[in-house]
Amino acid sequence: MKFNFIAKLAVATMALLPATQALAETRITYKSAKSTSSYYQMAVQIAEGMKAGSNGDITVTVEESQGSVQNVMEVMGRKGNYVFTTPPVLVKLARGGKAMFKGKENPRFGDIRALFPIPSLTMHFVMSKGSGVTDFAGMEGKTILLGKGSFGAKEGAKYLKMFGLEGKVKLAEVELSNAVPALKNGQIDGFVTAGSYPAPNVIEAAASAGATVLSLSDEQVKESKRTRLEIPAGTYAGQSSAITTTSLPVVAFTTTDMDNATAYAMTKTYWESKVSMSAGAKWWAGVSLDMLENISTEIHPGAVKYYKEVGAKLAAHH
Repeated sequence: MKFNFIAKLAVATMALLPATQALAETRITYKSAKSTSSYYQMAVQIAEGMKAGSNGDITVTVEESQGSVQNVMEVMGRKGNYVFTTPPVLVKLARGGKAMFKGKENPRFGDIRALFPIPSLTMHFVMSKGSGVTDFAGMEGKTILLGKGSFGAKEGAKYLKMFGLEGKVKLAEVELSNAVPALKNGQIDGFVTAGSYPAPNVIEAAASAGATVLSLSDEQVKESKRTRLEIPAGTYAGQSSAITTTSLPVVAFTTTDMDNATAYAMTKTYWESKVSMSAGAKWWAGVSLDMLENISTEIHPGAVKYYKEVGAKLAAHH
């Protein structure tokens, strides 16, 4: 009898172990962006937040990436707890085999599931106070720095054409990294940059050189076919009112390889760590549960469980 009781106790104990060990040994690979970008910094902050918020139960290893397309493509060969960041639109393109994913269709793209939104890529059209420019029409005849190759550069060129300024502004041959010094010494009248707000280079420009970040009209936002975003008053030095601009939402995704318990724990820890992360980096303050509406594909069931617990509004396809 005594032996049977001990044997049953041992079996019961073993049955409990996998659930606790699974969480205690949860290792996650987080594929982010180039190490010089703000999104890599965010990934490091998320990794630190996960470790602290889970008492060490969740360990996140951050990997550098060459961009969002690469992050999606790696889903084909990655197994286990692979988390990556990308704009939601790229997941839809991958599934449809469109644009940069043409001819690269793969059933693994159907296994992608969203976890949580992170700060959006936010367009900033920054003009020096000395230029006197306060709207897009005023940019005519001015020297503008777009940069090269980045999302902000491509989007900026698109907007100049869209708003009738193509060929009417002088494009500066200066690297975006030199935008603030060039603005201060009058080499350029303005620059275009895309990043999470508040953007470090825009903070520096506003504080050291005096700068105006242009607002888009509702018609211009609609024409851009991007997501409307408001940068609150007081975000930048001298900014007395909210700035209306456009953004490209960015979301942390995983796949169906991740179990529900891990997805739930990671999502819950992320949102509960956001307040402390905001104290160290203001861009987290712009992230809210309302941004879940920017997710156009399925959310992981484990994350859905958390969102239902906190009463978040989810679209029908979730």
